[in-house]
Amino acid sequence: YTGSLIYAAGGIVPDQNNSLVWVDQEGKEQPVSDEQAPFLHPRLSPDGQRIAYIAWGKEGRIGIYDLSRGTKSSLAGEGRANAAIWTPDGSRLAISLIKTATGNIFWQPYDGSSPMERLTTSEYYQVAGSWSSDKKTIAFLETHPDTGTDIALLDVDSRSVRMFLNGKSTETYPEFSPDGRWIAYSSDESKRAEVYVRPFPGPGMKLQISNGGGTEPLWARNGKQLFYRWQDQVWVVDVQTGPALSPGKPRKLFEKSGYGRAGPMRDWDLSLDGQRFLMVKLDQRKSTPVSEMTLVQNWFEELKRLLPSEKQ
Repeated sequence: YTGSLIYAAGGIVPDQNNSLVWVDQEGKEQPVSDEQAPFLHPRLSPDGQRIAYIAWGKEGRIGIYDLSRGTKSSLAGEGRANAAIWTPDGSRLAISLIKTATGNIFWQPYDGSSPMERLTTSEYYQVAGSWSSDKKTIAFLETHPDTGTDIALLDVDSRSVRMFLNGKSTETYPEFSPDGRWIAYSSDESKRAEVYVRPFPGPGMKLQISNGGGTEPLWARNGKQLFYRWQDQVWVVDVQTGPALSPGKPRKLFEKSGYGRAGPMRDWDLSLDGQRFLMVKLDQRKSTPVSEMTLVQNWFEELKRLLPSEKQ
């Protein structure tokens, strides 16, 4: 060691100043608020009053934005959060939290009135995806070295886990239907990502929903439509439910660039009336390249001066 330190002030990549926006089914946009942050995975609460999101930057914290009051708060946790989904009754959030090398699933009241409680313990990376309507099951992703990203199910009461899909293909974006009878997801089993639906708890035949590519499935809250995205496009399929699920023909709603499309969980949500999408509008600023670095020589000596050891 030479005792020299070199650094770039402020970090290499600044946090993005993204925005949350409402986008109607024709692609017309309206800001949610004037707040800017590195927003990720926004989720509207079941009563439509709050938005939970991940501020994906230096901190990786969970944010709560109150739509009626225009206020924001944060949930503190020991680790870096990368997903947070509301319980069906809106009282809690299931949180994917990276505390060490891997991420497991926890939950906590959205107001932080009690500490986070662990729901899973695994050596594999896990991301919470969707709650069943009866609040008993969480569909989540688990990454395995042999099979890649798979869909698993957590029984919240017993804390037991079972696999739902763990084939050789990559399965992502699991989403329970509002009636809890189906799970929509995306898979690249055809060598291109497409949206499929399978019955829950299974077994049963899968139905292909998209045609020509699809990710990030999103159910209408009445279960009669299934939205999805492909590149910059937003698509919808009408769905008839009954003893069996009968999907209609996919139709494109609009195509517009500039919105977040982070995986492996969806990066958008739907208003209660099903008419507007909650989306992340990306910061279009170009990152300022680092043009200056600072060299500190004899850094160890400076550290000893600033932090002298205790006298014996």
